[in-house]
Amino acid sequence: MNAKMEANDACDLRFGQVGIACVRVKRPDAAALCEELERRVRAAPQLFSRAAVVLDLSHLLNLPDDGTVDALLEAVRSAGMLPVGLAYGTSATEALAQRMGLPLIAKFRAAYEPADGGSIAPPAPGPTPAPVPAAPVVREPVLAAPAPGSSPGAQHHEGAVRSGQQVYARDRDLVVTGAIANGAEVIADGSIHVYGSLKGRAMAGAQGDAKARIFVSDFRAELVAIAGHYRVFEQIPKDLEGQSVQCWLDGEKLLIAPLK
Repeated sequence: MNAKMEANDACDLRFGQVGIACVRVKRPDAAALCEELERRVRAAPQLFSRAAVVLDLSHLLNLPDDGTVDALLEAVRSAGMLPVGLAYGTSATEALAQRMGLPLIAKFRAAYEPADGGSIAPPAPGPTPAPVPAAPVVREPVLAAPAPGSSPGAQHHEGAVRSGQQVYARDRDLVVTGAIANGAEVIADGSIHVYGSLKGRAMAGAQGDAKARIFVSDFRAELVAIAGHYRVFEQIPKDLEGQSVQCWLDGEKLLIAPLK
């Protein structure tokens, strides 16, 4: 009976990893925001064109009025990105989200910030406790924490990661023993080790670990990022293409060097 009912259901609703970039608004200037985001999209269309983004208003001194927020959302759309909600904030932000018909994103991952300190923000250092909101909230699933005194080993992915696929290692390192195709993503809260060709994207320290590193046997990446700071490659420098490399952060600068 249950199987029959499930077969007749109109849809299947599941919660998974939320890969969303965060647009941190520094001033409520829709024209400037559109210009800045257009520059980001032009620089990395494969990453930001039609990317799902959250609007973060928490860095403004005062919450903008509804008309200004509507203009900011339209600026994001005009730049070629797709706003999907507001970042979690105060009770006033919750009320604003409800009026605008937008969800509040309680926690999101795979956000990006360029080394020059642009307007696309890194992940928050951790989840922010909040009361039950008036607007719907998108949450990631809660996973069981490791036992006290223990540390999880690295997550291993055997074989290739195909275009459109995403592999995420939560709270640990990620080891991939195959090629990562263009358009594929590998993400880890710790470091990433790729024993194969990296043609797609690798994002380490996804929850803000600036000590994370990326090691690649054959470097041909679209993008590498650590703790939200990224570098995009339209063309790989000749001294790095096909080489074994490591990537790390020096302050806010992402460095890449061949492994000797």
